[in-house]
Amino acid sequence: MVEFSDMRILLVALLASTGAFAQKVSVEFDPAAMFAKYHSFAIREGEFNTRNPRLNSELVKKRIEADIARDLTARGMVPVTGPGPADLNVHYTFGAARGVRPEAYPAGWRGWGTVIVREPFAEGTLVIDLRDPTTHSLVWRAIATVEKSDALKVEGKIDDMVRKSLKKYPPKP
Repeated sequence: MVEFSDMRILLVALLASTGAFAQKVSVEFDPAAMFAKYHSFAIREGEFNTRNPRLNSELVKKRIEADIARDLTARGMVPVTGPGPADLNVHYTFGAARGVRPEAYPAGWRGWGTVIVREPFAEGTLVIDLRDPTTHSLVWRAIATVEKSDALKVEGKIDDMVRKSLKKYPPKP
C-alpha cells in the first residue's frame, strides 16, 4: 500500500528529474552588426572538447555541420564550399562532461527528514559562433546545453541543440 508521504517523495523525484535534464539555449549578438547584409556562410572550423569516443568522432562532426548547413539554408542563406569568401564564417565547439549532482528528497517519519542521493549526469555543450570575415569579429553566438543521464543520450540531442540555437538567428532588431 502506498502512503501519502511515499507519493510525495515520488512526485518530488519526478519533478526534479525532468527539470534536471532540460535543454537551455542562450544567444548573444553584436547590436551594431548589420545582419541584413549576411547572405552566405561557410563552415570553417569545428572543435571537440570531450574524451568520450562516441561523441568525439568524425561522424558526429559531419552531423553537426550538416545540421548547421541545413538550418542556415532554411533561413535563406547560401552555403559556400571551399576556401572562397563568405559573408559569415561558422565556427563551433562541442564538448561533454560527466558529473554527479546531489539531490535532496524528503524522507523519514512523515517526510520530515531528508535523504541526499548522488545523481550521475552528462552535460553536452554546443557553441556556434558566426564571425564576420571582413572585420574578424564575432557577431552572433549561441550556446546550447543539455543534461542527460549519460553521454549516449547527449548524442541523441545534437540535432535539437543545433535547431534550437539557429532558430534564434538572425536576432530580432
